[in-house]
Amino acid sequence: MPKIWTIKSQEEIKKTVFDALEKNINYDKEGALGVPASYLDDKVFNQDASFLKEAPFMYALVKNPNHIGCHTLGKSEPFFEGTHAIEKELIEICAVDILKGNYGEQDGYVASGGTEANIQAIWVYRNYYKRKFSAKQEEIAIVCSEDSHYSMDKAANLLSLGIYKIAVEEETRAISAAAVEETLQKAKSEGKKYFIVICNMMTTMFGSVDNVEVLTSSLEKLSCEFKLHVDGAYGGFYYPFTNEDSLLTFQNPAITSFTLDAHKMAQSPYGTGIFLIRKGFIENVNTQEASYVEGEDFTLIGSRSGANAIAVWMILSKNGPYGWHEKIFILQKRADWLCKQLEELKVAYYRNPMSNIITIRAHFLNHDIAQKFGLIPDNHLNPGWFKVVIMDHVSIEKLALFIDGLKELVSSK
Repeated sequence: MPKIWTIKSQEEIKKTVFDALEKNINYDKEGALGVPASYLDDKVFNQDASFLKEAPFMYALVKNPNHIGCHTLGKSEPFFEGTHAIEKELIEICAVDILKGNYGEQDGYVASGGTEANIQAIWVYRNYYKRKFSAKQEEIAIVCSEDSHYSMDKAANLLSLGIYKIAVEEETRAISAAAVEETLQKAKSEGKKYFIVICNMMTTMFGSVDNVEVLTSSLEKLSCEFKLHVDGAYGGFYYPFTNEDSLLTFQNPAITSFTLDAHKMAQSPYGTGIFLIRKGFIENVNTQEASYVEGEDFTLIGSRSGANAIAVWMILSKNGPYGWHEKIFILQKRADWLCKQLEELKVAYYRNPMSNIITIRAHFLNHDIAQKFGLIPDNHLNPGWFKVVIMDHVSIEKLALFIDGLKELVSSK
């Protein structure tokens, strides 16, 4: 049963958001002379527009709350304490009711996206190793599968870390113990002693899910010092609802942090990635030089839009936990339907059965059909696969048109 996450009416949502904004700074009525911020330029954005009274997210955008810092730690800028409380509740919903953590045992914040959240995790662990073990920069490495998101490569570049990629099986996209151990042995032979390991909860291209037990067993077998981050940027708002027996939760003591990305499956505005981590770790990236910020800053991004955090909270509150299960159930049924059609046509594809991504072998398609239906390749220069993502707008009617086009193509061959 959900502990924090409940369904709310539109009126309840409006009241919560408007009450929170009332607790924030009012630039017109308060003599706040030292705050380097204000509401949106009222010569461009009319704050008195009548529709704003019925549009809490739009009103929050106009009021422009700054959510700089990490509010789950305690002290934050008091000027925006009203909407900070909404973000803290959102973090608890994600950590406790979606990822099965214990109340009050996780920190987190709404990031600019999954890329930032992944980099934040790797930054935390790099500094953790340096502080706890006096690790040298060249002794720390990122380990992930070759299907992992490019943000891992970006993090390696930004943080000057080595990166080692585990080979996946071509047809199943699975990692094997042999492949993991081969990768770890190579890293160790090159002087790596401390590992930042990424486990995928639905990869962006294939929707594949890494076997976390394969990772942890191999790491323990080779006596590796490691911290494990789960990249659920795509799957975080999907996979926990299709696989209730998943080991990718905070109940798994091997896992320390997660990335979720609300601007994918949660259909929130872009700029709503979510970073979650167990208590006691985010302090490793405290920027004490941000001394003019109440509570200092523990995030990569610094200043960020409070309206975006409000948007995700509103979406989850409007649907509620049972409405969310229903939403995912419908998408699963559509994905099942498409797979059945592909099987009848004998078209080769990959799909994790708990996922809504279906990736089709490129040689069963051509450029015209891929372009017509907006299919995404794994490589634009030399595609081996094209993916279909079953989102809310991807109805059976639209999928049927794709299947009709595919039938014509198959019959012509």
